[in-house]
Amino acid sequence: MQQQGVLALQEIRRYQRTTECLIRRAPFCRLVREIMMKFKSDARIQVFAVEALQQAAEAYITGLFEDTNLCAIHAKRVTIMPKDIHLARRIRGEI
Repeated sequence: MQQQGVLALQEIRRYQRTTECLIRRAPFCRLVREIMMKFKSDARIQVFAVEALQQAAEAYITGLFEDTNLCAIHAKRVTIMPKDIHLARRIRGEI
């Protein structure tokens, strides 16, 4: 069990050192196009715009998980739960 914890920490540290996007580009691009189609069927988007959206989405998710982890730690837990995400979003004023 301890070996799994060590591997998890190594993986976390590896991802913290990287600056590249962790969400794969193609699925994210499809999602952006799907959402755009709801507003305008013949809309086009530049590659730089998709990259900017992806950077913003990853920054938002990272910040949300950081806040969620703080909520779990405050509750004296190491595992995050849906109620931690809900609390973090509520504190941020998103709900």
